[in-house]
Amino acid sequence: MRRIPRYLQIIAGRYLKRLLGQRLSGQALQVAVDSALATLPIQEKLLVREGALRSAGLNRQLAWAMAFVAGAVNAGGFLAVSHYTSHMTGVVSAMADELADGDLTTALAALAMMLSFLAGAFACTTLISFGQRRRMRSRYALTLVFEAGLMLVFGFMGNRLQEEIKFTLPMTVMLLCFIMGLHNAVTSIISGAAVRTTHLTGTVTDIGIELSRLTYVNVHQRKGRERIVANRQKLTLYLVILAAFLGGGVVGALGFRHIGFKVTVPLAGFLCFLAARPLLLELRLLLHRLRRQWAPDDPSHPVDG
Repeated sequence: MRRIPRYLQIIAGRYLKRLLGQRLSGQALQVAVDSALATLPIQEKLLVREGALRSAGLNRQLAWAMAFVAGAVNAGGFLAVSHYTSHMTGVVSAMADELADGDLTTALAALAMMLSFLAGAFACTTLISFGQRRRMRSRYALTLVFEAGLMLVFGFMGNRLQEEIKFTLPMTVMLLCFIMGLHNAVTSIISGAAVRTTHLTGTVTDIGIELSRLTYVNVHQRKGRERIVANRQKLTLYLVILAAFLGGGVVGALGFRHIGFKVTVPLAGFLCFLAARPLLLELRLLLHRLRRQWAPDDPSHPVDG
């Protein structure tokens, strides 16, 4: 099965062929891609390996990077739109309260937030499944680029999107909920649910569990009784998520307070930076295939005419 969709090969092929027709060496392009890959300080498999194939180091890198962005968007977004959008527990609880009080309009607003978050997770999984069926190494990277694009839409059109809709809910809130649903889903899928970065209830609970096991004193050694020990790797991962989310929240809050919606630009750029290596690896593969077809500087594949 093709790793790269046929239509992408055709588009890239025509563009590259035009460049080669202008005497630009295909080998030079390959060297440029390889050079860019060599300079990126990102682990090659960060957004490629999935589930059980991931190491603890890969999950820690993914955790701090994605938790930082989630914290920045959640805390900064609250200053921008007066709603926390990264966790649905409070949203569903608010919806229940409003239904109990008979406030149908506010309950529908909370429902719209939940459905937007759900739609983000749905869209993320669909994009990843599409790439998986085509064996694209960059499927997670492309999802992050899509998220970065939506973040820029939120940033550049934030003021316009503040217009009210039927449920007295700004469009910015729904857009942020969609982005956070997508953000949480991509992290959860690639890590096999080992890393979740948009909410901290489970993370703080797990930290408490592992700290209890870490400090438990195994006084008596009894036959057939297992020692109570902590999973230090998990504890480190959870602490990294907590610290990164907190740090991102501080940065996001200060950014939205002082420069407004423009703070989404560096956040989107950071997501694209994380996605750069898988995208370049996919490009290198495409260049290799295209050069084998008609590269003029490859003597093993001469061009007719």
